[in-house]
Amino acid sequence: MPTGLTKDAGWQIGVSRTLPHPAPAVWDFISSPEGIALWLGPGADLTPERGAPYRTAAGVTGEVRGYRPGDRIRVTHGTTTVQVALTPATPAADGARTVLRFHQERLASAEERERQRAHWQGIMDRVAAALDRQ
Repeated sequence: MPTGLTKDAGWQIGVSRTLPHPAPAVWDFISSPEGIALWLGPGADLTPERGAPYRTAAGVTGEVRGYRPGDRIRVTHGTTTVQVALTPATPAADGARTVLRFHQERLASAEERERQRAHWQGIMDRVAAALDRQ
């Protein structure tokens, strides 16, 4: 099976980075209106409960599939599913580093997977820059 193709979820992509910020600071940003607009799209307003609908300014609709404060947010995004998750980096003795992950599944093709890889890498760069400014 080609890289990125799963038996159950179609094509998928994951992008992660260790950020030099504690998990609470990363969570506070990624779940804030500014952070949600950055990774999900401008205009998206998430209600942190399963089944809550949202719509972006670009017209993409979806719903919250899971929301665990301090841990992860999982939403449908059009025909795909997107998850943002964080974990303390190891060694986590000082708690000053966090691994941030974006994962998207149910992509249509290998080509869409590659486009989304570039998209999520760009989002990760923007999140890292925003956190560095805080």
